[in-house]
Amino acid sequence: MSAQKDCEFLVKRARELVPDDPCAAKAWLITARTLYPADFNIQYEMYIIERNAERTACAGRLLYDMFINFPDQPIVWREISVITSALRSDSQDKHSQFLRGLFETLPGRVQCEMLLKATEQCFNTLEKAEMLLLLLKRFPESVVQHGVSLGETLLEAEVSENVETPVNCFRKLFVCDVLPLVINNMDMRLPASLLQKYILKAAEFYIGYVTRGPSPDIQIHGSQEGGSLKSPSVSRSSQRYIIDGLSEKSSLVAEPWERLLDIVAVVGARCEWQGDKGQRSYVDMLQRVKELCRYLPGLEGDTRSRCCSQVVICAALVLFRNAFLYVSAVQPALFQGVNALSLGPWILVEDLSSVYNDVELERGVVKHAHKKRKMADGREKTMSSDDEEGFGKGRGRHIIVNKTEMPSWSETLESFYTARESWDLLHSHDGLETEFKKICASWKTDSWLWFRIFLTDMIIYQGQYRRALSSLHQMAAVQQPQPGQQSPSGQTSLEHHRALIQQASCHYALGEYRMACEKLLDVVSGLVPPNQESSRSCEDQGRVKSKLRKGNDLRLLPCTSKAVLPFCLQLMLACFKLRAFTDNRDDLSLGHVVVLLQHDWPQGELLFLKAVDKICQQGSFQYENFFNYVTNIDMLEEFAYLRTPEGGRIQLELLPNQGMLIKHHTVTRGITKGVKEDFRLAMERQVSRCGENLLNVLHRFCINEKIIIIQSLP
Repeated sequence: MSAQKDCEFLVKRARELVPDDPCAAKAWLITARTLYPADFNIQYEMYIIERNAERTACAGRLLYDMFINFPDQPIVWREISVITSALRSDSQDKHSQFLRGLFETLPGRVQCEMLLKATEQCFNTLEKAEMLLLLLKRFPESVVQHGVSLGETLLEAEVSENVETPVNCFRKLFVCDVLPLVINNMDMRLPASLLQKYILKAAEFYIGYVTRGPSPDIQIHGSQEGGSLKSPSVSRSSQRYIIDGLSEKSSLVAEPWERLLDIVAVVGARCEWQGDKGQRSYVDMLQRVKELCRYLPGLEGDTRSRCCSQVVICAALVLFRNAFLYVSAVQPALFQGVNALSLGPWILVEDLSSVYNDVELERGVVKHAHKKRKMADGREKTMSSDDEEGFGKGRGRHIIVNKTEMPSWSETLESFYTARESWDLLHSHDGLETEFKKICASWKTDSWLWFRIFLTDMIIYQGQYRRALSSLHQMAAVQQPQPGQQSPSGQTSLEHHRALIQQASCHYALGEYRMACEKLLDVVSGLVPPNQESSRSCEDQGRVKSKLRKGNDLRLLPCTSKAVLPFCLQLMLACFKLRAFTDNRDDLSLGHVVVLLQHDWPQGELLFLKAVDKICQQGSFQYENFFNYVTNIDMLEEFAYLRTPEGGRIQLELLPNQGMLIKHHTVTRGITKGVKEDFRLAMERQVSRCGENLLNVLHRFCINEKIIIIQSLP
């Protein structure tokens, strides 16, 4: 019998004995190994028996022997591959734990050599990187030799694999696992340029991870700055997020902003940045670079370059973090799940709280009761300050928020102001602006819809309405509702109206009232009028906060029917106000103003009395839609009084073309005496409508009279 056949016989005999008498099987193999110490099959069979019995120490010794004596056997590397897979996996099953324990029994030198050789056996880049990462974590001294090369391999892999997002498996391994090992190893001397490259790669990943939108993203091409926007139109159904190529657990990144701050602190210390070595917070970081900026013009050479890099990197990170915090508050559906839709988006618009009460009458405050009102011929036509002035250009402007509806209003506004301060700092010197633009180009920030929302709001805050409109037109296109996409509350459609409402606000601020009304009426046509009482309650809350503000303030408006419809009515009133009260007669605009002043009555009482004065000066007034949309009892009494001798016998042409339901009621102050029967009947019937939901009436006015409203404006 040949030696080969003897070995095969002994191994076969041992296998047969394993189920019934494992000790005998082991004895046979020990004998066989003594007789044939160079035979791999005998040693492998001994290892299999110990491994299957999960005897960690014995299996570990046998694996070590095979690794030393038979390093070229494919079966050995297949076994090592199974063990290293268990080391890399998150599985806590019994067999995986056994394999990890088996590996721990090996001497450290053998573990290191085994992982290195196992890495060489890998052809998949990701698997190879994970294997080498195991080595670096277990043997920190190997970071000096392999750390940077592993990092570069991962960065090259994401390029060669043509991944479309920085939030990918290669970047995640580099940023979260490899980079901390590299930058915290003080035995390595790394050039500042490499460290700055790495911190920007980390920042791009963490910002991309935090701001990842609902999946899948829909991309469109836009004209502004050659960028494209990604739509938030598809809402995430859950908070789970898995990076392609990684497990769900490996895809999770805890406290990304804090991790990024830690990296900044370490890199700053290694690059000898100015100021405190430890970055305690993003606010501290911004204050430090603001102080540094004061000395920037006097610096030269490497010192200036290092200072510029510190300012740009730190200010950019503060900018993007605070811009994200702001946008996540005003447009939460971009980042959160479906439940966030209940919060709805918020819109930064012109504050219109002074639209009713900024008209100064010559004789001061005038009571509503017409018995105390004295008509004065030749009265000066006053205009409201917000009609005549260009609005403030961003200096000292206030942003008004209903604190009840936005509990986190203070943090939200602070984030906005901090982000704007960072933006201004980055554009305070040509050198800083140039470096910042390089970062933006590299990260393709033009395609970040959330950042475009912040920039647009910041531009509005600065009073640069023309630039804001350019950005808003693109956002309006990308936020069109997708087929079949609707939430039960109608919140989705309101979200897509957000850009249109801001466009209307910007057109109004520019004095382009016709364009403003076109946008507003498009929005109103998609709204369902809310309950009148709840709407008024909301407005009352807001007014307490803002009644002393000036006309150039801004307001964060919740994008709900309850808030949007009243805002649209106020903005239309502001658009018609200037035209209605000019020297030229314009009964149509004046009539629209009267209709719109019914909202939130009696806030617009003074303005209504000014309209009445103008009608008295004219001696006549024609507005055939009067009885279709005016249901306010105070206004009806005032117009009834104008037909009386005491009121001046003003000629009123208010009758509609269509018939009206006949209900007989009596209106006060002798309307039934000395007036035409048709006017008297129409007025009596109108009194019966005073109980109608006013928002329904005004909503119907906007829908039915859309064309004539737009044509009333130049």
